[in-house]
Amino acid sequence: MDNNSIPADYEALIRVIHERHGAMSKSYQRIAVYLTQNPNDVAVLSVGAIAERCGVHASNVVRFAQALGYDGFKTLQSLFQRRLSTAAPGFEARVKALEIELGARTDRSERGFLHDLVVRDIASLQNLLLEISETDLQMAVTLLEKAEVIYLLGQLRSSPVAELLRYILTMLGKRCVLLDPSGGLATHMARAIRASDLLVAISFRFYATEVVNIVDEVAGRKVPVLAISDSTLSPIAKGASVLLSVPEHEYSFSRSLAAPMCLAQALTVALAARLQKNTINPRIPTVTAQ
Repeated sequence: MDNNSIPADYEALIRVIHERHGAMSKSYQRIAVYLTQNPNDVAVLSVGAIAERCGVHASNVVRFAQALGYDGFKTLQSLFQRRLSTAAPGFEARVKALEIELGARTDRSERGFLHDLVVRDIASLQNLLLEISETDLQMAVTLLEKAEVIYLLGQLRSSPVAELLRYILTMLGKRCVLLDPSGGLATHMARAIRASDLLVAISFRFYATEVVNIVDEVAGRKVPVLAISDSTLSPIAKGASVLLSVPEHEYSFSRSLAAPMCLAQALTVALAARLQKNTINPRIPTVTAQ
């Protein structure tokens, strides 16, 4: 690779990773996903620590950097460091303080587990402000506003996000359909989606196969797709008209839905503001007892 084609900044690097991801080896794909999901960690961790979190040898991480044209990992890492230095003021310090607090915890009681999860959720919610762009949010709300019918798709641990969206969108007067997997009908129901409609797909690693297949089929028919996932390398990202990425930094039973739920609520509040022409105090109607 000549020097002119070596990615010179973070954004260019991510574009190159996306372009080459499909042709990468399995170990390189794991590294690529980690880099795109954890840019703040990549900026500060050693090559050994990053390799351990990717489940590969440190030499693989170095060779990954060299395959992209860099002389070593440190040069690639400098792009992540520059990105972090221009982040929102105080963001890095807040996240680092939370990580220190989490790492120092010795309380293994029931309340200790609550504390652990709350600290992780705070960091995840703060990270939304850095990861989700204003442009993408505006485009997502525009898709929701213009759609004749909104189809909602989320399975496994993503299903609560789809259910929340169905409730709020219904209360806002938007026609919506939940592609419920029960009875094996979700794939067949998706065939009714038209170009004037919108598919909102939510999926996180490990991605539900039916969700991935439906997104591929619907996107192939030029139907707009709003995707909420954990990585720009997610299998539902390539078919998305707009992707809202909510990185998850570990894959365990304790993965929280706080950030995706907050994002879903933000989308619906912004939609309410447009529909009601009220940016000061948009209101979402609630079901009251009869």
